[in-house]
Amino acid sequence: MSYVKPSQLVDDITHSGMLKTHLTLGQMVMRGALAGAILGAATTVALTATAQTGLPIVGAVLFPVGFAMILLLGLELVTGSFALVPLAIMERRTTVTRGLRNFFVVILAHLFGAGLYAFLYTTSITYLGTDMSDPMVQAIIDLAEHKVLPYEAVGAGGILVVIIKAMLCNWMVAIGTIMFYTSKSTGGKILAMWLPVTTFFSLGLEHAIVNMFAIPAGIMLGADVTVGQWWVWNQAPVLLGNVLGAILFTALPIYFSHRTHVNRAPASGEAVDVDAEVAAEATEPAEPTLVRS
Repeated sequence: MSYVKPSQLVDDITHSGMLKTHLTLGQMVMRGALAGAILGAATTVALTATAQTGLPIVGAVLFPVGFAMILLLGLELVTGSFALVPLAIMERRTTVTRGLRNFFVVILAHLFGAGLYAFLYTTSITYLGTDMSDPMVQAIIDLAEHKVLPYEAVGAGGILVVIIKAMLCNWMVAIGTIMFYTSKSTGGKILAMWLPVTTFFSLGLEHAIVNMFAIPAGIMLGADVTVGQWWVWNQAPVLLGNVLGAILFTALPIYFSHRTHVNRAPASGEAVDVDAEVAAEATEPAEPTLVRS
């Protein structure tokens, strides 16, 4: 059977978190940039479907295509890593320094990839800024303003609201990332991660990487939002909320629900030689039925 039991699941996600922190700088940049662009493309697919059907749930159902591509290709999505890397640190399979390095580099790469896609997409739908009649123009402007101005209007309370919405979002996204590891078949992986990601998007919650496309694209198209407003009232608190949601609502509960002294590896509690493990991973033949993210 392709189902991975929870005890093995914890091993797999911890191992994946360790591997992420041992990527080269170039690998982090390329994987993060590609993931940012793909998530931007998935967001435009969802917005287009919503505009064409008048049913936001249709866009929510289609949006996870981006996550599926990112996870199947083994790219870097920091909101998923927010759940996996801390577990690797807890089991001393990597270090805090390596984990923070991964987060910092991948976030910058996401900004580049999502921003590049935003520029190319807005340039194409406006015909180099000469035609603003495409319905997607106003849809993106409205989305960008909705993700910033209502929070600003509430003041300090708006920061709390956006953090909570980001925590709820990455609760679902992190579950989707972990559920990806519950199957060894490609179809099973896609189906498992699809459900929680559809849930987050349909509820209108706040995802940092989606916002790295949506708000800059809106600004490029003329949204009444400045770069400063974007970061103060959305991007910075959303990143914080995404971290908290992944760790507190997903990673730790799943870990402590299934990890015991009996199934913990290594049982002796000694630190793992992660460099040797990464080297061994690189020399082993790839397993076609198991995709590591």
